[in-house]
Amino acid sequence: MNSLDLIVFFIYIGGIALFGGSFFKKSRTSSSYTMGNNDIPGWVVTMSIFATFVSSISYLALPGNAYQSNWNALAFSLSLPIASLIAVKYFVPLYRKINSPSAYTYMEQRFGAWARIYVSLCYLLTQLMRIGTILYLLALTLNAIVGWDMITIIIFTGLVVSVYSMLGGITAVLWTDAIQGIILIVGAVVCVGFILFNMPEGPGQVFEIAAENDKFGLGSFSLSLTEPTFWVVLVYGVFINLQNYGIDQNYVQRYMASKSDKEAQKSALIGGLIYLPISAVFLFIGTSLFAYYHSAATLPVELQDINKSDSVFPYFIVNALPAGITGLMIASIFAAGMSTISTSFNSSATVFLTDYYNKYFKKTASDKEGMRVLYISSAIISVIGIVIAIAMINVKSALDAWWKLSSIFSGGMLGLLLLGLFSKTKNVKGALVGVLVGILVIVWMSLSGTIFGEDSLGASFHTYLTIVFGTAAIFIVGFLISIFNKKTDEIYEN
Repeated sequence: MNSLDLIVFFIYIGGIALFGGSFFKKSRTSSSYTMGNNDIPGWVVTMSIFATFVSSISYLALPGNAYQSNWNALAFSLSLPIASLIAVKYFVPLYRKINSPSAYTYMEQRFGAWARIYVSLCYLLTQLMRIGTILYLLALTLNAIVGWDMITIIIFTGLVVSVYSMLGGITAVLWTDAIQGIILIVGAVVCVGFILFNMPEGPGQVFEIAAENDKFGLGSFSLSLTEPTFWVVLVYGVFINLQNYGIDQNYVQRYMASKSDKEAQKSALIGGLIYLPISAVFLFIGTSLFAYYHSAATLPVELQDINKSDSVFPYFIVNALPAGITGLMIASIFAAGMSTISTSFNSSATVFLTDYYNKYFKKTASDKEGMRVLYISSAIISVIGIVIAIAMINVKSALDAWWKLSSIFSGGMLGLLLLGLFSKTKNVKGALVGVLVGILVIVWMSLSGTIFGEDSLGASFHTYLTIVFGTAAIFIVGFLISIFNKKTDEIYEN
């Protein structure tokens, strides 16, 4: 990076921090901090939902996947219209009616306090790992690009995001998310344009080389459950996105920040749908990079190892883009990561206040007390996230194991929500048994290959299907128990 790139990058970082902090006066109460002041424009909430879908992982991984193989990952994005429509019809009206800052109030209403504790704790654990992972990947990327010390990058990024998200509350998070979403879209489009018009034989050469190497394929359309076929990725996408829309505090809090039910539904629908064409742009970047480098007489040594496909985009940013544009692209990568981290900071603090402090410590806490809890919990969460990110530098394997463990338990969240929506009875016993069975299924599918070998039954299914089978197990078992209990009660009554 030259001086111009550094100027562009630091102007972006400083501008976002100052802009987010400028909402301090609008977030002086716990209600405004967690749900806003009912004055946030619909387009801001829409772009914030979109930015929540995008992280620095997808910003780098999607081009890498397309460079290495094809557009199989687009099947995940094609599931969004399905999940979005279900969210608009069922999830958004549900949470707007409950009118709670926490997504997990509904769990207690349906199944009791244990369900609220279970789901909210799963959320907090996964968010901590999410924050640490994103901070680590941002540092890894910037270290590869400019050579800066990873620990310094992690601490600097974590502190900047935590400061503006703490000062401005959900209003700052939504507005900065919207701006960061726009920046990452602009960065991606600029990158595509640069590649297309720098091909030796013009833009058409990208499509010729891609077609010759089957780069636009969507993967196998077979019914195999052992490979990431189009259908496996599509079904996986439906379940993951239903979990995002239906039980993830990050999304539910945005429904609550909307001005009206109609605005919330509109933002949920459009915010998710925007990701579909933008993910296609990310994939097209990877396809274009394949054509760009394979049109050269000699492929750069750094790109000859196909297993390092995730490094293709950063390599291109550093070595091919002109001064200033490189800084913009790095800012775009940071925009994707920072929007994810700020969301996790604010939403996790909201869950801690609503689901734990107000519930078990002080139900009638004043705004001053509530703000103190929000600030302290945000600070603690940011510190833990920074520590996890730093730990990942040296003990990544141990943290990978913990990430898998937290994913195992979070797999029960969607199944419990669906059981609550479609089961007509209180069904506490069915919910509890269903969650236990679902967790066992997820553990079995996740660990059977390691424990029993790759030929075991659990290892024969692709890992994408773990959440599908786990969610289905919770819903089916819980639903069947509710029917059995209902019939048993009818027998006793007669």
